[in-house]
Amino acid sequence: MVSAALYDDGRVMLDAEGVTLRRYYFPAGTPKRIAYRDIKDVRVQPMGWLTGKGRGWGTAHPRYWLPLDVTRPGKDTLVVLELGRTVRPAFTPDEPERVVGIIRERLGQADG
Repeated sequence: MVSAALYDDGRVMLDAEGVTLRRYYFPAGTPKRIAYRDIKDVRVQPMGWLTGKGRGWGTAHPRYWLPLDVTRPGKDTLVVLELGRTVRPAFTPDEPERVVGIIRERLGQADG
């Protein structure tokens, strides 16, 4: 059963059960589904040209993997999910503060 979306900008979708990063896997463009129970932490960091802004898909840093987002050059904020693995999913939602707030709420974390 599919849950109603809490957030969906066409590239990132959050529902009651987890996060879906569309066009995550290269080259097929298939999505990655991450259950909230698998997320250890979420953080926000500024993004510049050397830290992901110029990367449409893949990695700009050996520890981050970014799904396809052709609008990334116009964004300044990177959201990183800590899953306890070497490579962390990182993405650029249209509304990063809202996305982080929803994830933290689902993780039972206080603001901040």
